[in-house]
Amino acid sequence: EPLLVHAIDCALAVKSIDRLIVSTDDEEIAVVAREYGADVPFMRPKNLATDDSPEILSWQHAIETYEKLNKKKVDTLVVIPATSPLREPEDVQACIDKLLKTDADVVITVTEAGRNPYYNMVVLDNKENARIVIDKGSIAGRQKAPQVFDVTTVAYAVKVSFLKKANSIFDGKVKSVVIPRRRALDIDTLLDFEIAEFLINHKDAQVK
Repeated sequence: EPLLVHAIDCALAVKSIDRLIVSTDDEEIAVVAREYGADVPFMRPKNLATDDSPEILSWQHAIETYEKLNKKKVDTLVVIPATSPLREPEDVQACIDKLLKTDADVVITVTEAGRNPYYNMVVLDNKENARIVIDKGSIAGRQKAPQVFDVTTVAYAVKVSFLKKANSIFDGKVKSVVIPRRRALDIDTLLDFEIAEFLINHKDAQVK
């Protein structure tokens, strides 16, 4: 619930978002969403709400259902997952601006990765032998390796005309907004939640 409220508050602070809708299959979440200012005009089908469900399918369902209910077309979808509570409205707005001002089909948020697959990430075979993820070949040193980034769940901005025909966001032209690591925390485990809770409680003391 606190994660959902953070996401709703952030979305409401982004002036260029016309309507805020929460897509969920959970009636309790729907009640909380409405209480904090979001609309829930439809429920997400259960088969699109499992851990294995591709997220793009829930986006497509939301657009298709919204357009049918309102009998009007949507140009742009902005997705604000609840799992990144340290985002700022400016991060979301930056995605929207880049989508509207460039030829991108999708704008994602990324943050500088803590590991580099050319140097300190390995894969293990069935005998636990390790090898580097990417053969660095002629790269002379770590400083010469390509910089890599983690995809975050801070925000996504998508052209609906592209979304309707896509199987993956990477089917189209993808641009990115780089988010500072502190604001890019993605909650996937209890430890992530505890770290986020600490950072939120000490937010005023942090340097953005």
